Amino acid sequence: MSSRAPWPRRRPQGSRLSPPAAPGAFADPSVLPVPGGYVAFATGGPDRQVKVRTSPDLARWEEGGDGLAALPGWARPGRTWSPAALRRGGGYVLWYATWHRASGRQALSVAVADRPTGPYLDASSGPAVLQEDQGGSIDPSPFVDADGQAYLVWKADANAVGRRAGLYGAPLDGAGTGLAGPPVHLLAHDRRWERPLIEAPCLLRTGPGRYLLLYSGGRWHTAGYAVGYAVASHPLGPWRKVTRRAPWLHSDPVGSGPGGQEAFTAHDGRRLLAYHAWEPGRVGGSGVRSLRLGELDLTGPEPRLAPLPPAG
Repeated sequence: MSSRAPWPRRRPQGSRLSPPAAPGAFADPSVLPVPGGYVAFATGGPDRQVKVRTSPDLARWEEGGDGLAALPGWARPGRTWSPAALRRGGGYVLWYATWHRASGRQALSVAVADRPTGPYLDASSGPAVLQEDQGGSIDPSPFVDADGQAYLVWKADANAVGRRAGLYGAPLDGAGTGLAGPPVHLLAHDRRWERPLIEAPCLLRTGPGRYLLLYSGGRWHTAGYAVGYAVASHPLGPWRKVTRRAPWLHSDPVGSGPGGQEAFTAHDGRRLLAYHAWEPGRVGGSGVRSLRLGELDLTGPEPRLAPLPPAG
């Protein structure tokens, strides 16, 4: 499959993809800063429900065990995706997507742990979020605002039932384990470059009353998968989509089909982005989606992304 980027028209000056931060498959990554280093989570595989890696400096990574102790009884193994964690109180909360046994659709669930590496325990009796009438729910991403209020953004999997996919958000309760208000529709798939869907929302604050919503669009297993963004003055919008004609971040000679992004702040204050991308020329079944890390510049009229410099 070709790794040639189909979107040469629009690229913010200075934005480019990073080489893999570590070898091997690590799709839909998120990174949680913790005392003494960082913990990264990713979509599971045959041997683990949730992949975990740890690093002291974002340059050296060590494989961990399974981040999820076990799936709850209502969930079916085989489709455990896009985990992301946040710290609440004295513990840690892990949001993830899993397969709802009764409906056959994806749903969001939540697990807790005393340590950031887990294993996280999910004692739920049912999904935390399940938009069954919209084909299910996937790609949860927690965000904590400057005032301490936490939010969750995610994708309604409507394309699974032949409808237009959309992104949703809601405030979280104080524990970070449940919604504290009704879901709010944030964005819909409505642009040519996004076909056939949008997904993987990621929310971040760029200044007082200024928020950025990154999202992925296209087919995940192709070089045309890419990242767009929208802006708003509140975490729940209304959102104005900026990448209307072409994506913000797309394939280049270093990587193909970037997406699955999650923002975080490093211990030194840098704003960083974890995402995955295919190796050029090995897209889809012939390759793996590896962990990439980039440094965000949010000071200009639009965000820029540069490869993360080596650790000092």
